[in-house]
Amino acid sequence: MLTPCEVAVKTISPAIRALLAKTLLEKHELKEAKVADLLGITQSAVSKYSKNVRGTTIPIENVAGVQSIINQMSTLLLTQPTQQTEIMKLFCQACMSIRSNGLMCPLCQQNRKTEVADCDFCRSGDC
Repeated sequence: MLTPCEVAVKTISPAIRALLAKTLLEKHELKEAKVADLLGITQSAVSKYSKNVRGTTIPIENVAGVQSIINQMSTLLLTQPTQQTEIMKLFCQACMSIRSNGLMCPLCQQNRKTEVADCDFCRSGDC
């Protein structure tokens, strides 16, 4: 059995990273190498995020509040990159927002061997 957090690591985390990379590339007009450096990932990963090859399992672009959180993260990365704790808090905030909207539920159910149709774990805020 995979926990919701394990499913999130495989689906939501890459989606958040992809949206963050795209925001840094498009809104802030940074080069892939600079984005890679800021995010601590490879330039190849940034390229895959920008081309929608990676991080597309869950579409999060239209989730209420997520783009605002991504904008805050990108601003912190550009102006105060040493504020890792604040950046991590925002990352978790984005993840919880996505989970509370039920976007991860179908993926979580696919990865469980038991029926979880009545599961309200992510939406309840218990995690």
